Amino acid sequence: MRKLFLAAALFITITATAQQSDKVVAYIQQYRGIAMQEMQRTGVPAAIKLAQAILESNAGDGDLALRSNNHFGIKCKTGYTGPYVLHDDDRPQERFIKYEHPEASFRDHSDFLKGRDRYAFLFELDPTDYKAWANGLKKAGYATNPKYPQLLIGLIERYNLEDYTLIAMGKKEMPPELKATFAVVNEAREEAVPVKKAKQYPQGDFMINQTKVIFAKQGTAFEAIATRYNIPLNRLFLYNDLQEHQAPQQDALVFLQLKRTESPKAFHEVEAGETLYDIAQEEGVRLESLLKYNNLTKFASPAIGSKLYLQDMGTGKNAVAKNNP
Repeated sequence: MRKLFLAAALFITITATAQQSDKVVAYIQQYRGIAMQEMQRTGVPAAIKLAQAILESNAGDGDLALRSNNHFGIKCKTGYTGPYVLHDDDRPQERFIKYEHPEASFRDHSDFLKGRDRYAFLFELDPTDYKAWANGLKKAGYATNPKYPQLLIGLIERYNLEDYTLIAMGKKEMPPELKATFAVVNEAREEAVPVKKAKQYPQGDFMINQTKVIFAKQGTAFEAIATRYNIPLNRLFLYNDLQEHQAPQQDALVFLQLKRTESPKAFHEVEAGETLYDIAQEEGVRLESLLKYNNLTKFASPAIGSKLYLQDMGTGKNAVAKNNP
């Protein structure tokens, strides 16, 4: 009889564990898109965000998540006048923000980390070093649980959450089944952001970031530009981060001098329709420098509204981290 009881208890435990795992997997599939978008917008690693959300919301089944779409336990700050719910935490019946939808909670969590000085050092870490990020959150006082880093690391490794950090950085190919999910989040953001207006540039040569440039109409041959300005064709390609002979497929900025490695501006906020190459040209910064400062590859697609650093991490990034609300 005892053996039968133990076997039944073991079966129940295994079944419960499997059900919990299925619930977590479903949660990850639902929110991985917004986690990657938020990484591109603010720099909070997608793996860390997903692990925190799973842990703090009990994979969406926690009381706060169910009653208020609050997946990160974010409390009302002084001066907050929006909707809230009461929940026992450090003290009985504390006020927690009530969100219209969970994605708003994910964005508020990013802004919370990005906008406070005590978390600024985290954004100097390698975003793929999830162990350093997990321990850094504990060091900064994010959680009181001494095992908080280990809990995050365990979730990341068990559910391969690091894949989403790498995908968001353009270092890992996005699986076909994920593209639709990611596109839905992108489309939602695009609806809220005005379409980028065409910029007006002077005729002839002018300066961007102290570098000479012209605005060439679609179809203008690079040979014609090189001849007109007495620049070797291969050097013209070098100035414009191009590897092969081609004509502009659309109206485009064409630099007549080597672009600079940094900009006086701290960051560029991505607008609808912009690529990494477009941003490098618009800001007069070398593409390889833009990629380096933001831990991206040339295949990455930055999210609309994300902020890309135009300066070295050791200088510009610190300044942005302290002043970005």
